[in-house]
Amino acid sequence: MTIPADLKYTKTHEWLKLEADGSVSIGITFHAQEALGDIVFLELPDAGRTVKAGEECAVVESVKAASDIYAPIAGDVVAKNEDAIAAPESVNQDCYAAWLFRIKPANPADLATLLDAAAYEKVAAES
Repeated sequence: MTIPADLKYTKTHEWLKLEADGSVSIGITFHAQEALGDIVFLELPDAGRTVKAGEECAVVESVKAASDIYAPIAGDVVAKNEDAIAAPESVNQDCYAAWLFRIKPANPADLATLLDAAAYEKVAAES
């Protein structure tokens, strides 16, 4: 299982990457996409939406099931990945390149409270 060291993670299997402009890209981890199987549909939040940490804000549907995606931090959605919506299988092909949406964090320090790669590896191994 691949767990990039430069990302932050949640216990609900989302990854986060701080971008140069201060926004945070969010996607699902290898563990999550592997558990879901072939992804066939993505419902992602629109730019301008304000989300709270822990709020359900997106849905990933696979041939097996639909799974909610939670906002790992509070903030304003600034973009959704239209390419991933058009080709949801891209999440299975490279889940760390196929970000789902980007948030401008309400409090950038919230990133420090999330899991690093080593801590997430333990969470993934237990689930």
